[in-house]
Amino acid sequence: MSDTIQALLAQEPHLRMQLGETEIVLLGTAHVSPTSARTVADLVASGAFDTVAIELCMSRQQAMLDPDAMSKLDLFSVIRRGQAPMVAASLALGAYQQRLAEQYGIEPGAEMRAAIDGALDQGLPLALIDRDIGLTLRRAYRSVPWWQRMGLVGGLFASVMSREKIDESEIERLKQGDMLESTFSEFAEQSRELYLPLIDERDRYMAAHLRRLAEGTESRRILAVVGAGHLKGIERYATLEQQPPDQILDQLDQSPPRARWPRYVPWIVVGIILLGFVIGFSRNTELGLQMVLDWVMINGGLAAVGGIIALAHPVTILTAALAAPLTSLNPTIGVGFVAAAVELYLRKPQVGDFARLRKDTTNPKGWWSNRVSRVLLVFLLTTLGSAMGTYIGGARIFGHLFGNSG
Repeated sequence: MSDTIQALLAQEPHLRMQLGETEIVLLGTAHVSPTSARTVADLVASGAFDTVAIELCMSRQQAMLDPDAMSKLDLFSVIRRGQAPMVAASLALGAYQQRLAEQYGIEPGAEMRAAIDGALDQGLPLALIDRDIGLTLRRAYRSVPWWQRMGLVGGLFASVMSREKIDESEIERLKQGDMLESTFSEFAEQSRELYLPLIDERDRYMAAHLRRLAEGTESRRILAVVGAGHLKGIERYATLEQQPPDQILDQLDQSPPRARWPRYVPWIVVGIILLGFVIGFSRNTELGLQMVLDWVMINGGLAAVGGIIALAHPVTILTAALAAPLTSLNPTIGVGFVAAAVELYLRKPQVGDFARLRKDTTNPKGWWSNRVSRVLLVFLLTTLGSAMGTYIGGARIFGHLFGNSG
């Protein structure tokens, strides 16, 4: 390679691989670094590469190229299909990166945008080598035991609430390799279940994509722009993996199978609670009525509290309070869906809400002021309130049974 290319590569952590007749340059970047974006733009424009590969999936590229994509979001369909938690998680992840990026006056993923624009300008093939972010989040969520999932979700949204600033020098140091490698190693020790889908599987996925590109006839020198933390993992899998790349991609593109037993838990809980009602009324009507009243007050009350925290419309809060005691006894429909549908009807998001969604969700206040994100909060918080009410109310019912002998 020319001295100019060598000088550009020297500015960023990178690795070179030779796969058959194809040379691959893995360029490690920081996703909010102005230096990374400039280096990528210069390398693509140099004419030294015939293919550009980037650490993006189709959905992330679409969001980057079409900032108004959120305005096309069918919020009711998202809620009906149970995708509200995933959309909220994606917004939280994007908000954290956006908040960091605003500190340095650079668009999140600017180095990826530079690679896309440069490839189009140079007429070069552009390969999206990362796994779909929604699938990665689902695999990460299901990889941890069910009792740890609430902590995972809480930690994600805590990152949005935090206003701590990070020095640019710290971000630049994250690209030197050793710090990232040690950070990921520590992360793996603390939560191996999360490390695998978030880091290791994606290393393997991107390596398989690059191997498939190398097996083709059109790419002989590839510039692969990835986060610096993926360099070692991609190199390891690309050079040592023996399984055909298509098989690896098919395997890692599968949604993790859901365990069968959680499907029966809601029905078992409902059966136990209904049995408690039957026993209570069989003892005496007053006891049975007291148990029903406690169930309605606790379940409906906590669902209403969730709506209040979400700053839902008063009618939505009342709906949640009335619906929760019934929906909790019918696992096929949740109070979150009912409450969110009412909120959506009463406070229809405007075009401006969708346009400002990504901007608003970078700060805590924006989650409540934007009508789109507030609907998501209504869904999540009323669901959480009703879930708590189900177990607290159930415990109260059996407290009556064991506390009253007749």
